[in-house]
This record gives sequence, structure tokens and C-alpha cells, in this order.
Amino acid sequence: MAKAKTSYVCTECGADYSKWQGQCTACHEWNTISEVRGVSGPGKGARSARFEGYAGSLSAVKSLDEVSLAEQARISTGMQEFDRVLGGGLVEGSAVLMGGHPGAGKSTLLLQAVCQLAAQHPALYVTGEESLQQVAMRAKRLGLPTKDLKMLSETSVERLLQVAEAEKPRILVIDSIQVMHVAEIESAPGSVSQVRESAAFLTRFAKQTGTILLLVGHVTKDGSLAGPKVLEHMIDCSILLEGSSDSRYRTLRGIKNRFGAVNELGVFAMLEQGLKEVKNPSAIFLNRGEEAAPGSVVMVVWEGTRPMLVEIQALVDMAQGSYPRRVAVGTDQNRLAMLLAVLHRHGGMHVADQDVFVNVVGGVKVNETSADLALLAAVVSSFRNRALPQDLVIFGEVGLSGEIRPVPSGQERIYEAAKHGFTRALVPKGNAPRKPVEGMKVIPVTKLSDALSALEEL
Repeated sequence: MAKAKTSYVCTECGADYSKWQGQCTACHEWNTISEVRGVSGPGKGARSARFEGYAGSLSAVKSLDEVSLAEQARISTGMQEFDRVLGGGLVEGSAVLMGGHPGAGKSTLLLQAVCQLAAQHPALYVTGEESLQQVAMRAKRLGLPTKDLKMLSETSVERLLQVAEAEKPRILVIDSIQVMHVAEIESAPGSVSQVRESAAFLTRFAKQTGTILLLVGHVTKDGSLAGPKVLEHMIDCSILLEGSSDSRYRTLRGIKNRFGAVNELGVFAMLEQGLKEVKNPSAIFLNRGEEAAPGSVVMVVWEGTRPMLVEIQALVDMAQGSYPRRVAVGTDQNRLAMLLAVLHRHGGMHVADQDVFVNVVGGVKVNETSADLALLAAVVSSFRNRALPQDLVIFGEVGLSGEIRPVPSGQERIYEAAKHGFTRALVPKGNAPRKPVEGMKVIPVTKLSDALSALEEL
């Protein structure tokens, strides 16, 4: 008979301990270690034998140059934006984790994709949070083909794997991993041990059978995936569906991908017929007014493998209190404070007694440094109450000594701006193209003072 085993697991990194302690020595977080009751003995060993070889079937030892480099076949989801984030499509034997806030559209997006895929590949959709009738009603409302998709309402991993072994699906969807449970683990579904063990068994099954595993995961209040961090290490691809409740646009961002580039971005619009892909995201983020307004400028950011044009706005106003406010929405607030200090030191503009508000239009989050120069240009425009030309696009990194540094893929950004009708570009000198761009006047700058002088002449 299996014996009960008690261990202590960190909820942040998944590290195991034999006894409780206040701080995790692996991730150095406090009060994150909780008690986990499991089993040991013949029962667990017998189950482990079925899934021996976590990364797939066992193979002989080879030298690195003997390993086959044949490209792995991919299955298209039927959505170009979804395929872009996945790195070109779904890979056989891969485990994909999709996270997102409640109502973001995780189940809707996967249901749309798997209904289309089921016509050509055997697919099994396992729902643990909703009834089969609820899923069927959503599919009918969205007008999806439902003839070929097989459904199962189950939360037991053991029962689920038995059905999967009998049905032999090529695509397996689990909605969601937080409600799945293993009978040998005594803790409740959604706990650290249950999520970890459930994901481990499902991933082993996917690797050994070549099944494409799609997991739906919940997120915490701060937007990170719920459950132990070890869950993100188990899977091959982690993607996050983001979008505010007051916006009909959703962004699908790649966080981890063993089969493609990370930080890829796919844009979708939430309509009555479900999520519809937006193939030209720059167009929806450039909905500007007919008249130019002070404090507004367009910048070119790089998302994954493509450029994207986004409008950034700034509002500079006399501070009403003794402490001026620095508010940044869509960009780093600490970097805003640093850039304002550079503007004062090397640009000669004093804004210490001003409230500064910065917003990236459309709910886009910009994390790269190429937005520095555009941000300062918007601040200067608002402070002087002078509108910048609407055909102007700006990008570049600003250093602490006031230099304008080049950014990656500079020429591709300029070409993307030219496609959208922009005729002037203020860019770092290192990103200036060697050959003239048709219909585009490129203004190269090396210092912040040169950039401010160029803005005065526009």
C-alpha cells in the first residue's frame, strides 16, 4: 500500500524542502513555502513506469553533429496571427500554455482554432470548468463547424489519459489545468502540487505519443500565470492573451517558445463572431485626429519580428501640489523620470515643477528603449504647446550623457513608416539608411540637443 509523504514546496519556483522554513533558498522569496501531501511507494512507481522518458522516447547517446537537423513539421491553426506567435504553427509533441485574465477570450480562441483543425486532424477538447452544453452553445453562437470535434467533460487526469489513449487525438486541449487533479495527490485541485503533477503527466503523454497539448491557465492579480513557476519550465511554449475589459482588441504575446522567437505579438479584435485577427495592427493604433495636437507623436516599436507604428502622447502641466507627478501608462515610469532628468541636463528644459503624464495609445505596452526619443519629443511638444507634424515619425534610444543611440532593425522601421504615408523621420545617425528612401526625408541625429534643434525647425 502506498505511504503518505509530506513535503514542502515553494509556490514561486517549485523548490522542494523536507521541512518548512520562512524563506526559499532558491528564489529568496519569503512565506512562499507550503505543505504538500503526496504518495510514495509502488502506486506512484507503477504510474511513473508508464511515462518513462519525460522528453519523449529514450534514445542512444549521440554526438551533437549526428543529430538530425530536419525541420519539424508544423500544423497551421488557420490564423496567421496565432501562427506568428507560435513560431509558424503547432509542433507535434509540443505543450503550449495559454494564460489570460477571465473574459480575455482564451477558450474562445482555442475553440475557434480546434474546430477548424478537427476537420483534418483528430482533436479532443477536454473541459473541466464548463459543461458540454455551454461549449456547444458558444460554438453555435460563433458559427463554428462542430461535426468533427470530439468533446469530453472531465477533471481526473487518470480518466482523461485513458480516454486519450483510446481516442488517439493529434490535438488535445485542456481547459483548464487549474481544475485537473491526480487521485494520488491529497491536496485540492488548483493547489501547487496538483497543478504541477497534472501538467507533468499530461506533458509526458504528449511527448511520448506526439500529441499537441494545449493548456489553458489562469493568471494572478499582477498578470502572471498562476501556479508554480516549474509549470512554465515544463511546457514548450507559453503565450499570454491580454486585453482590457473596455477594449475590443486583444493582444497575444509569446513569453517562451522553444520552437520560435519570443515576444512575438498577435493582434485580434473581439467581435460577435469571436476573435478576428488584425493583419495590420499599425492601422488601429494610428487613429489620430484630423488636426495636429501638441504632445502627440508616432514612434516605431519592434514587436518580435515585425515593426509596429504606435502613437505616444504626453501632457505637461503646472504641478498643483508640492510634489510634481510622473505618471506613465504603457511604458516604464522609472525610465520616464530618468529621461526627464536627461532632458533637463542635456536639453536645457526645466520640468521639475511640472506634472508629466505619458500614455501609449491603444493599450500597447512598450518595453524597449527605442521609444525614448519619441517620448521626449512628445514632452517637449506639450511643454511648448507646439504640435509636431503629423507626417513625422521618431524612434531612438537616449543615453544618460545625452547621446542618441541606434536601435535594432532601424531601416526596417523606416520602411514600415514610409508604407503608412509618413514622409519625415527623426532617427539616430546609426540607423540612417545608406540609400535614400523614396518619399521619406530622414533626419539623423547624434545628440539630444541636435534632436531638439531639429524639432524647432519642423
